[in-house]
Amino acid sequence: MRCWFLIGCFLLGVSAAQAEPPPNVVLIFADDLGYADLGCFGAKKIRTPNLDSLARDGARFTNFHVPQAVCSASRTALLTGCYPNRVGILGALGPGAKNGIKDSEFLIPEHLKKLGYATAIFGKWHLGDSLQYSPLRHGFDTYFGLPYSNDMWPGHPTNKKFPPLPLRDGDKVLEANPDQTKLTGWYTDRGLQFIEANKDKPFFLYMPHSMPHVPLFASEKFRGKSAQGLLGDVIEEIDASVGAILAALKKHDLEKNTLVIFTSDNGPWLSYGHHAGSAGPLREGKGTEFEGGVRVPFLARWPGRIPAGSVSNQPAMTIDLLPTLVEFAGGQVPATPKIDGKSLAPLLLFKPGAKSPQEAYFFYWGNALHAVSSTKWKLHFPHPYIHLLEGGKDGLPGKMETRKTGLALYNLEMDLGESKNVAEGNPDVVKQLQKLADGIREELGDTLTGKIGKENR
Repeated sequence: MRCWFLIGCFLLGVSAAQAEPPPNVVLIFADDLGYADLGCFGAKKIRTPNLDSLARDGARFTNFHVPQAVCSASRTALLTGCYPNRVGILGALGPGAKNGIKDSEFLIPEHLKKLGYATAIFGKWHLGDSLQYSPLRHGFDTYFGLPYSNDMWPGHPTNKKFPPLPLRDGDKVLEANPDQTKLTGWYTDRGLQFIEANKDKPFFLYMPHSMPHVPLFASEKFRGKSAQGLLGDVIEEIDASVGAILAALKKHDLEKNTLVIFTSDNGPWLSYGHHAGSAGPLREGKGTEFEGGVRVPFLARWPGRIPAGSVSNQPAMTIDLLPTLVEFAGGQVPATPKIDGKSLAPLLLFKPGAKSPQEAYFFYWGNALHAVSSTKWKLHFPHPYIHLLEGGKDGLPGKMETRKTGLALYNLEMDLGESKNVAEGNPDVVKQLQKLADGIREELGDTLTGKIGKENR
């Protein structure tokens, strides 16, 4: 009996030793980076070797979206797993905003912190700038960066009423109107220090870069080096930052147990001309729910788990990352408060037959439902949108006009640029998508139809 007991203990020990520890997570979030601003997504004049290596050694998702093409709303979706109008954060919160992320919401770092993770954010927060909305009150152990967008300062080209821009270390303001040429480097240095300090425990490192949101600033080392001008300089410096993070993971033998994700908060701010990125073949840009505003590049690397060189065109969205990361960390998302995201784990690991976890994705602008997509189809409801007439120069915005679209159905597999309305020839598809839209209107409302949602928080 004693012999069998010892054998059993030995086998249990072997099993425990073989059990994989929870992965570290590095989530890098660019600001206003266009769908075609990386080499692996078609950029010709911008060199992004480190980001391209993520695609080569991991996966590239070509059909990845954000639910709203604007800063605070997009970040809310990422960190809460919810459509932003469900939790009441819309648009881009300015200095002194009375609104912000509520204590009742449960963010990615809060989930992971409960599972033993060290957590840090180095970069742009933008979920409320008063201390009650501080990242330190919402699951992050460490915070360094800007509370909102880098253009919300006295140097704004058209609005001189912004107060001084605060650079924060935790809840302390280090300085006002910091030298923005140093932002990317500062964030990178903090990220490297965090990895060094937490190399022996699971960690969640969130790096929401302040750029390439305007105004553009590159450090002296990168300024004037890109064939794409200042925009290219900025993106190439972000690429170098990613390279430094990847090198640190390799140095500390953390590569195989670290999931690295890179994506963007929305498409390019086209009004700024050559200071704006490229949406490539996609229609429109930031501030619209056309693909140029909401489809963003997505890269993920997890050696040994994500097959190298993989490409997926399955629909996915930032709301799905929270349940995915919690699942990888060995946890479960509670039933309340309700979230909209569903785990991408089978899709991200390229399990045989894996498909998008969602029947449909919904695209709001504020509280107005502009579009719904399902599989290859996307239906726009009648709504106004902004359209570029003439791009600006050297940090100044150009000319935009408001246009309107009627009910329009697009086959995104055949028409990625949303140029041919095929609603008339596909009435059954229109009917199906309208039914899906009616369902989300019951939950979240829709100002375009006067519907009041029953589940907004």
